[in-house]
Amino acid sequence: MKIAGGQAENGIVIGNTYDKYGTRNPIARWMVEGFENALSGLVSKTNPRTVHEVGCGEGYWVMRWISKGIDARGSDFSMQIIGMAKENARGRDLDSGRFAVRSIYEVTPERDSADLIVCCEVMEHLEEPEEALRALQRIVSSDLILSVPREPLWRVLNLARGKYVSALGNTPGHLQHWSQRGFVSLAGQFFDVVEILSPLPWTMIHCKSKKRH
Repeated sequence: MKIAGGQAENGIVIGNTYDKYGTRNPIARWMVEGFENALSGLVSKTNPRTVHEVGCGEGYWVMRWISKGIDARGSDFSMQIIGMAKENARGRDLDSGRFAVRSIYEVTPERDSADLIVCCEVMEHLEEPEEALRALQRIVSSDLILSVPREPLWRVLNLARGKYVSALGNTPGHLQHWSQRGFVSLAGQFFDVVEILSPLPWTMIHCKSKKRH
């Protein structure tokens, strides 16, 4: 699977900085498996017919859902990363047309709504996360799954493995830094938070559209 590996587009780091899904490091593998299990569990609970992953990166999850018979598609702001997603899909004999270049700020209900919207490892890269959550409100008809790194634990763990020391453990491209409480509070301004998971070292939340009173 083709990975961005720290490439940037218009000054913004795109995709994954390394192949976390293919890593052989036992500690990293354990953490990634925790993330995968948490996300897969939430997706199973929502039991969607359609999924749209906003900020799909190289397409790993979209391809995984398609292989399970879910009508999934993905979008990302980066032409480079969508090119990689399409290439990865073709390499698995999947429909590369399920990936589109689109900023999170530009999503519309007519073309982007789905039973389940997934937006994982995106918010920390955004200069305007509140505006992004308002954009997601337009397309979330039922369920939304969000995840972000859990701070300051994320940076502490990076430092512990000798990564990004000069940046005090901050992963390249991370502009926002939330504690679990802080992120849940932010998301709760826009959605009803129904479940909170803590796969180390992330915060993952399952949301619903806010009830109309």
